[in-house]
Amino acid sequence: MSPLDGILVADFSRVLAGPLATVTLADLGATVVKVERPGSGDDTRQWGPPWTPHTSAYFESANRGKQSACLDLDDPDDLETARALATDADVVVENFRVGALEGRGLGYAAVSEANPRVVYCSVSGFGSGAGSELPGYDFIAQAVGGLMSITGDAGPTKVGVALVDVLTAKDATVGILAALRERDASGRGQHIEVNLLSSLLGSLVNQATSYLATGRSPGLLGNTHPSIAPYETLMCRDAALAVCCGNDRQFRRLAETVGRPELADDARFRTNADRVEHRPDLVTALEEALGADIAERWARRLTGVGVRAGCVGDIASALELADALDLAPLVDVGSEALPQVRNPVSYSRTPITGYRRPPHLGEHTELVRQRVTRRTTPCQRPGP
Repeated sequence: MSPLDGILVADFSRVLAGPLATVTLADLGATVVKVERPGSGDDTRQWGPPWTPHTSAYFESANRGKQSACLDLDDPDDLETARALATDADVVVENFRVGALEGRGLGYAAVSEANPRVVYCSVSGFGSGAGSELPGYDFIAQAVGGLMSITGDAGPTKVGVALVDVLTAKDATVGILAALRERDASGRGQHIEVNLLSSLLGSLVNQATSYLATGRSPGLLGNTHPSIAPYETLMCRDAALAVCCGNDRQFRRLAETVGRPELADDARFRTNADRVEHRPDLVTALEEALGADIAERWARRLTGVGVRAGCVGDIASALELADALDLAPLVDVGSEALPQVRNPVSYSRTPITGYRRPPHLGEHTELVRQRVTRRTTPCQRPGP
Protein backbone atom coordinates (compact mmCIF):
# COMPACT_ATOMS: atom_id res chain seq x y z
CA MET A 1 0.00 0.00 0.00
CA SER A 2 1.30 3.45 -0.90
CA PRO A 3 1.15 6.37 1.56
CA LEU A 4 -1.45 8.29 -0.47
CA ASP A 5 -3.60 5.43 -1.76
CA GLY A 6 -7.20 6.64 -2.11
CA ILE A 7 -6.28 10.34 -2.37
CA LEU A 8 -7.67 12.08 -5.46
CA VAL A 9 -5.81 15.16 -6.73
CA ALA A 10 -7.30 17.58 -9.25
CA ASP A 11 -4.30 19.20 -10.90
CA PHE A 12 -5.12 22.49 -12.61
CA SER A 13 -1.46 23.55 -12.74
CA ARG A 14 0.88 24.00 -15.68
CA VAL A 15 4.59 24.31 -16.46
CA LEU A 16 6.75 23.34 -13.45
CA ALA A 17 6.13 24.33 -9.81
CA GLY A 18 2.58 22.98 -9.58
CA PRO A 19 3.21 19.88 -11.71
CA LEU A 20 6.33 19.01 -9.70
CA ALA A 21 4.28 19.09 -6.51
CA THR A 22 1.58 16.86 -7.96
CA VAL A 23 4.07 14.41 -9.51
CA THR A 24 5.37 13.79 -5.98
CA LEU A 25 1.81 13.08 -4.83
CA ALA A 26 1.44 10.69 -7.77
CA ASP A 27 4.69 8.94 -6.82
CA LEU A 28 3.25 8.48 -3.32
CA GLY A 29 0.17 6.71 -4.67
CA ALA A 30 -2.39 9.48 -5.16
CA THR A 31 -4.58 9.47 -8.26
CA VAL A 32 -3.64 12.72 -10.00
CA VAL A 33 -5.89 14.03 -12.77
CA LYS A 34 -4.09 16.66 -14.82
CA VAL A 35 -6.57 19.03 -16.46
CA GLU A 36 -5.19 20.28 -19.79
CA ARG A 37 -6.32 22.52 -22.61
CA PRO A 38 -7.79 20.59 -25.55
CA GLY A 39 -5.51 20.55 -28.55
CA SER A 40 -2.33 21.90 -26.94
CA GLY A 41 -2.28 20.80 -23.32
CA ASP A 42 0.33 21.99 -20.84
CA ASP A 43 2.62 24.63 -22.39
CA THR A 44 5.63 22.44 -21.71
CA ARG A 45 4.45 19.80 -24.18
CA GLN A 46 5.76 22.23 -26.83
CA TRP A 47 8.95 23.18 -24.97
CA GLY A 48 11.59 21.44 -27.05
CA PRO A 49 14.00 20.28 -28.19
CA PRO A 50 14.84 17.84 -26.81
CA TRP A 51 11.86 15.65 -27.68
CA THR A 52 10.83 12.21 -26.50
CA PRO A 53 8.89 9.71 -28.65
CA HIS A 54 5.59 11.31 -27.54
CA THR A 55 6.21 14.85 -26.31
CA SER A 56 8.94 17.06 -24.85
CA ALA A 57 11.57 16.03 -22.32
CA TYR A 58 10.52 19.05 -20.25
CA PHE A 59 6.91 17.88 -19.95
CA GLU A 60 7.91 14.33 -19.09
CA SER A 61 10.18 15.54 -16.27
CA ALA A 62 7.21 16.67 -14.17
CA ASN A 63 4.17 14.64 -15.17
CA ARG A 64 4.74 10.91 -14.75
CA GLY A 65 2.05 8.80 -13.13
CA LYS A 66 -0.80 11.20 -13.87
CA GLN A 67 -4.01 10.98 -15.85
CA SER A 68 -4.60 13.61 -18.55
CA ALA A 69 -8.10 15.01 -19.08
CA CYS A 70 -8.67 17.64 -21.75
CA LEU A 71 -11.28 20.09 -20.49
CA ASP A 72 -12.06 23.50 -21.96
CA LEU A 73 -12.93 25.68 -18.99
CA ASP A 74 -14.73 28.08 -21.33
CA ASP A 75 -17.09 25.29 -22.42
CA PRO A 76 -20.10 24.90 -20.08
CA ASP A 77 -20.11 21.09 -20.16
CA ASP A 78 -16.37 20.78 -19.65
CA LEU A 79 -16.48 23.38 -16.89
CA GLU A 80 -19.17 21.38 -15.09
CA THR A 81 -16.95 18.29 -15.34
CA ALA A 82 -14.04 20.28 -13.89
CA ARG A 83 -16.22 21.52 -11.02
CA ALA A 84 -17.39 18.00 -10.31
CA LEU A 85 -13.78 16.79 -10.28
CA ALA A 86 -12.77 19.53 -7.82
CA THR A 87 -15.80 18.78 -5.65
CA ASP A 88 -14.81 15.14 -5.46
CA ALA A 89 -11.09 15.71 -4.93
CA ASP A 90 -9.12 15.52 -1.71
CA VAL A 91 -6.58 17.99 -3.10
CA VAL A 92 -6.82 20.73 -5.71
CA VAL A 93 -3.63 22.35 -7.03
CA GLU A 94 -3.74 25.39 -9.32
CA ASN A 95 -1.40 28.09 -10.59
CA PHE A 96 -3.76 30.20 -12.68
CA ARG A 97 -3.50 33.97 -12.63
CA VAL A 98 -4.85 35.12 -9.27
CA GLY A 99 -8.64 35.37 -9.50
CA ALA A 100 -8.96 33.56 -12.85
CA LEU A 101 -10.67 30.48 -11.40
CA GLU A 102 -13.03 32.34 -9.08
CA GLY A 103 -15.15 33.54 -12.01
CA ARG A 104 -15.56 29.93 -13.15
CA GLY A 105 -16.67 28.59 -9.80
CA LEU A 106 -13.35 26.84 -9.28
CA GLY A 107 -11.83 29.14 -6.67
CA TYR A 108 -11.28 28.03 -3.10
CA ALA A 109 -14.47 29.60 -1.75
CA ALA A 110 -16.74 27.82 -4.23
CA VAL A 111 -14.92 24.47 -4.11
CA SER A 112 -14.68 24.38 -0.31
CA GLU A 113 -18.36 25.27 0.07
CA ALA A 114 -19.23 22.13 -1.89
CA ASN A 115 -16.30 20.14 -0.54
CA PRO A 116 -15.32 21.26 2.99
CA ARG A 117 -12.63 18.58 3.22
CA VAL A 118 -10.67 19.84 0.22
CA VAL A 119 -7.02 20.83 0.61
CA TYR A 120 -6.69 23.58 -1.98
CA CYS A 121 -3.18 24.73 -2.94
CA SER A 122 -2.60 27.91 -4.95
CA VAL A 123 0.82 28.51 -6.50
CA SER A 124 1.74 32.01 -7.66
CA GLY A 125 4.76 34.09 -8.50
CA PHE A 126 4.44 36.80 -5.89
CA GLY A 127 1.37 36.07 -3.78
CA SER A 128 -2.31 36.87 -4.03
CA GLY A 129 -2.07 40.45 -2.74
CA ALA A 130 -0.11 43.38 -4.14
CA GLY A 131 2.04 41.03 -6.22
CA SER A 132 -0.84 39.20 -7.87
CA GLU A 133 -0.32 40.87 -11.27
CA LEU A 134 3.44 40.26 -11.43
CA PRO A 135 4.65 37.53 -13.82
CA GLY A 136 5.23 34.18 -12.13
CA TYR A 137 8.36 33.06 -13.95
CA ASP A 138 11.29 31.32 -12.29
CA PHE A 139 13.79 33.45 -14.23
CA ILE A 140 12.19 36.68 -12.98
CA ALA A 141 12.04 35.34 -9.42
CA GLN A 142 15.75 34.49 -9.53
CA ALA A 143 16.46 38.03 -10.73
CA VAL A 144 14.33 40.11 -8.37
CA GLY A 145 14.64 37.67 -5.45
CA GLY A 146 18.38 38.10 -5.06
CA LEU A 147 19.52 34.65 -6.15
CA MET A 148 21.28 35.97 -9.27
CA SER A 149 23.10 38.56 -7.17
CA ILE A 150 25.05 35.83 -5.36
CA THR A 151 25.48 33.46 -8.33
CA GLY A 152 28.26 33.60 -10.92
CA ASP A 153 31.66 35.27 -11.23
CA ALA A 154 31.58 37.83 -14.01
CA GLY A 155 28.04 39.05 -13.40
CA PRO A 156 24.63 38.06 -12.03
CA THR A 157 23.81 34.56 -13.28
CA LYS A 158 20.77 32.31 -13.09
CA VAL A 159 21.07 28.81 -11.69
CA GLY A 160 21.23 26.18 -14.45
CA VAL A 161 17.81 24.73 -13.63
CA ALA A 162 14.51 26.40 -12.65
CA LEU A 163 15.50 26.05 -9.03
CA VAL A 164 12.90 28.42 -7.59
CA ASP A 165 10.12 26.40 -9.21
CA VAL A 166 11.63 23.25 -7.72
CA LEU A 167 11.86 24.76 -4.23
CA THR A 168 8.30 26.11 -4.46
CA ALA A 169 7.06 22.67 -5.51
CA LYS A 170 8.65 21.10 -2.46
CA ASP A 171 7.11 23.75 -0.20
CA ALA A 172 3.72 23.10 -1.80
CA THR A 173 4.09 19.36 -1.27
CA VAL A 174 5.01 19.79 2.39
CA GLY A 175 2.05 22.11 2.89
CA ILE A 176 -0.37 19.71 1.21
CA LEU A 177 0.81 16.72 3.23
CA ALA A 178 0.62 18.70 6.48
CA ALA A 179 -2.92 19.87 5.66
CA LEU A 180 -4.01 16.30 4.86
CA ARG A 181 -2.60 15.18 8.21
CA GLU A 182 -4.45 17.97 10.02
CA ARG A 183 -7.64 17.03 8.17
CA ASP A 184 -7.42 13.59 9.75
CA ALA A 185 -7.98 15.30 13.10
CA SER A 186 -10.35 18.14 12.20
CA GLY A 187 -12.25 16.69 9.25
CA ARG A 188 -11.81 19.94 7.36
CA GLY A 189 -9.52 21.07 4.57
CA GLN A 190 -7.96 24.48 4.11
CA HIS A 191 -6.41 26.87 1.58
CA ILE A 192 -2.63 26.74 1.14
CA GLU A 193 -0.75 29.47 -0.71
CA VAL A 194 2.85 29.27 -1.87
CA ASN A 195 4.71 31.70 -4.11
CA LEU A 196 8.06 31.75 -5.85
CA LEU A 197 9.47 34.79 -4.04
CA SER A 198 8.70 33.48 -0.55
CA SER A 199 10.14 30.06 -1.34
CA LEU A 200 13.29 31.66 -2.73
CA LEU A 201 13.74 33.91 0.29
CA GLY A 202 13.24 30.93 2.59
CA SER A 203 15.96 29.05 0.72
CA LEU A 204 18.58 31.80 1.03
CA VAL A 205 19.14 30.68 4.67
CA ASN A 206 22.60 31.86 5.82
CA GLN A 207 22.86 34.40 3.00
CA ALA A 208 19.65 36.12 4.04
CA THR A 209 20.69 36.02 7.69
CA SER A 210 24.09 37.46 6.73
CA TYR A 211 22.31 40.45 5.26
CA LEU A 212 20.12 40.82 8.35
CA ALA A 213 23.20 40.66 10.58
CA THR A 214 25.33 43.15 8.63
CA GLY A 215 22.97 45.22 6.49
CA ARG A 216 25.07 44.31 3.45
CA SER A 217 24.06 42.02 0.61
CA PRO A 218 26.69 39.31 0.06
CA GLY A 219 27.35 39.93 -3.65
CA LEU A 220 28.70 37.53 -6.27
CA LEU A 221 30.30 34.44 -4.77
CA GLY A 222 31.14 32.25 -7.74
CA ASN A 223 32.14 28.87 -6.36
CA THR A 224 33.32 30.20 -3.01
CA HIS A 225 31.61 30.03 0.38
CA PRO A 226 31.19 33.37 2.17
CA SER A 227 32.11 31.98 5.59
CA ILE A 228 34.42 28.99 5.00
CA ALA A 229 37.80 28.58 3.27
CA PRO A 230 38.85 26.59 1.42
CA TYR A 231 35.32 25.74 0.27
CA GLU A 232 35.50 26.24 -3.48
CA THR A 233 36.83 24.89 -6.75
CA LEU A 234 40.60 24.79 -7.13
CA MET A 235 42.50 24.14 -10.35
CA CYS A 236 44.63 21.03 -10.59
CA ARG A 237 46.90 20.08 -13.48
CA ASP A 238 43.98 19.20 -15.76
CA ALA A 239 40.69 20.33 -14.27
CA ALA A 240 38.88 21.91 -11.35
CA LEU A 241 38.47 20.13 -8.02
CA ALA A 242 35.78 20.98 -5.45
CA VAL A 243 37.38 21.12 -1.99
CA CYS A 244 35.59 21.58 1.34
CA CYS A 245 37.38 22.10 4.64
CA GLY A 246 34.86 22.52 7.41
CA ASN A 247 37.34 22.94 10.27
CA ASP A 248 41.00 23.54 11.08
CA ARG A 249 41.81 19.84 11.49
CA GLN A 250 40.65 19.16 7.95
CA PHE A 251 42.72 22.05 6.64
CA ARG A 252 45.84 20.66 8.30
CA ARG A 253 45.20 17.30 6.62
CA LEU A 254 44.73 19.09 3.31
CA ALA A 255 47.99 21.00 3.69
CA GLU A 256 49.89 17.83 4.58
CA THR A 257 48.38 15.82 1.72
CA VAL A 258 49.24 18.38 -0.96
CA GLY A 259 52.80 18.60 0.38
CA ARG A 260 52.52 22.02 2.01
CA PRO A 261 52.19 21.25 5.76
CA GLU A 262 53.60 24.67 6.68
CA LEU A 263 50.40 26.33 5.41
CA ALA A 264 48.50 25.10 8.47
CA ASP A 265 50.83 27.11 10.75
CA ASP A 266 50.96 30.20 8.56
CA ALA A 267 49.45 33.13 10.46
CA ARG A 268 47.29 33.93 7.41
CA PHE A 269 45.71 30.48 7.40
CA ARG A 270 45.78 29.22 10.98
CA THR A 271 42.03 29.54 11.61
CA ASN A 272 39.02 29.49 9.33
CA ALA A 273 38.48 33.23 9.90
CA ASP A 274 42.10 33.85 8.88
CA ARG A 275 41.67 31.77 5.75
CA VAL A 276 38.48 33.60 4.74
CA GLU A 277 40.26 36.94 5.20
CA HIS A 278 43.26 35.84 3.14
CA ARG A 279 41.43 33.68 0.62
CA PRO A 280 43.31 34.94 -2.52
CA ASP A 281 46.69 34.04 -0.98
CA LEU A 282 45.30 30.68 0.16
CA VAL A 283 43.96 29.81 -3.28
CA THR A 284 47.26 30.72 -4.93
CA ALA A 285 49.23 28.50 -2.55
CA LEU A 286 46.87 25.54 -2.87
CA GLU A 287 46.59 25.70 -6.66
CA GLU A 288 50.39 25.78 -6.95
CA ALA A 289 50.51 22.53 -4.99
CA LEU A 290 47.53 20.92 -6.74
CA GLY A 291 49.06 21.66 -10.14
CA ALA A 292 51.42 18.77 -9.55
CA ASP A 293 48.76 16.16 -10.39
CA ILE A 294 45.36 15.61 -11.98
CA ALA A 295 42.05 16.26 -10.21
CA GLU A 296 40.90 12.64 -10.08
CA ARG A 297 43.98 11.48 -8.17
CA TRP A 298 43.80 14.43 -5.78
CA ALA A 299 40.14 13.64 -5.10
CA ARG A 300 41.02 10.09 -4.09
CA ARG A 301 43.91 11.16 -1.86
CA LEU A 302 42.03 13.91 -0.09
CA THR A 303 38.92 11.78 0.44
CA GLY A 304 41.15 9.09 1.87
CA VAL A 305 42.38 11.40 4.64
CA GLY A 306 38.94 12.79 5.47
CA VAL A 307 39.02 15.98 3.40
CA ARG A 308 35.88 16.36 1.31
CA ALA A 309 36.82 16.69 -2.36
CA GLY A 310 35.28 15.78 -5.70
CA CYS A 311 35.89 16.28 -9.40
CA VAL A 312 33.58 18.68 -11.18
CA GLY A 313 31.42 16.45 -13.35
CA ASP A 314 28.30 16.70 -15.48
CA ILE A 315 24.85 15.11 -15.36
CA ALA A 316 26.08 11.95 -17.06
CA SER A 317 28.86 11.45 -14.52
CA ALA A 318 26.46 12.28 -11.66
CA LEU A 319 24.10 9.50 -12.74
CA GLU A 320 27.06 7.12 -13.10
CA LEU A 321 28.22 7.99 -9.58
CA ALA A 322 24.76 7.47 -8.09
CA ASP A 323 24.56 4.11 -9.83
CA ALA A 324 28.02 3.12 -8.58
CA LEU A 325 26.94 4.01 -5.04
CA ASP A 326 23.86 1.75 -5.34
CA LEU A 327 21.48 4.72 -5.13
CA ALA A 328 19.42 3.42 -8.07
CA PRO A 329 18.99 6.86 -9.64
CA LEU A 330 16.72 5.83 -12.53
CA VAL A 331 13.35 4.10 -12.71
CA ASP A 332 11.47 2.43 -15.52
CA VAL A 333 8.13 4.12 -16.24
CA GLY A 334 6.98 1.79 -19.00
CA SER A 335 8.13 0.49 -22.35
CA GLU A 336 6.77 3.49 -24.25
CA ALA A 337 8.74 6.10 -22.31
CA LEU A 338 12.27 7.06 -21.40
CA PRO A 339 13.51 6.13 -17.92
CA GLN A 340 13.24 8.87 -15.32
CA VAL A 341 15.10 10.03 -12.24
CA ARG A 342 13.44 8.36 -9.27
CA ASN A 343 11.76 10.07 -6.37
CA PRO A 344 14.64 10.90 -3.99
CA VAL A 345 12.93 9.61 -0.81
CA SER A 346 13.23 5.96 0.23
CA TYR A 347 10.67 4.31 2.53
CA SER A 348 11.36 1.21 4.62
CA ARG A 349 7.75 -0.09 4.71
CA THR A 350 5.98 1.59 1.82
CA PRO A 351 8.50 1.89 -1.01
CA ILE A 352 7.43 3.71 -4.14
CA THR A 353 6.62 1.13 -6.79
CA GLY A 354 4.78 1.03 -10.07
CA TYR A 355 6.09 4.24 -11.61
CA ARG A 356 4.00 5.03 -14.70
CA ARG A 357 4.84 7.02 -17.81
CA PRO A 358 3.65 10.59 -18.36
CA PRO A 359 0.21 10.62 -20.00
CA HIS A 360 -0.56 11.32 -23.62
CA LEU A 361 -2.64 14.45 -24.09
CA GLY A 362 -6.27 13.70 -23.22
CA GLU A 363 -5.59 10.01 -22.71
CA HIS A 364 -7.92 9.75 -19.72
CA THR A 365 -10.58 12.32 -20.58
CA GLU A 366 -13.41 9.81 -20.92
CA LEU A 367 -12.32 7.94 -17.81
CA VAL A 368 -12.49 11.18 -15.82
CA ARG A 369 -15.91 12.05 -17.25
CA GLN A 370 -17.20 8.63 -16.21
CA ARG A 371 -15.70 8.99 -12.74
CA VAL A 372 -17.34 12.34 -11.99
CA THR A 373 -20.64 11.19 -13.49
CA ARG A 374 -20.92 8.37 -10.98
CA ARG A 375 -19.20 10.17 -8.11
CA THR A 376 -20.83 10.50 -4.69
CA THR A 377 -22.22 13.82 -3.58
CA PRO A 378 -20.29 15.83 -0.96
CA CYS A 379 -22.60 14.78 1.88
CA GLN A 380 -21.95 11.14 1.02
CA ARG A 381 -18.18 11.47 1.15
CA PRO A 382 -16.59 9.31 3.81
CA GLY A 383 -15.54 10.93 7.04
CA PRO A 384 -11.96 11.30 8.26
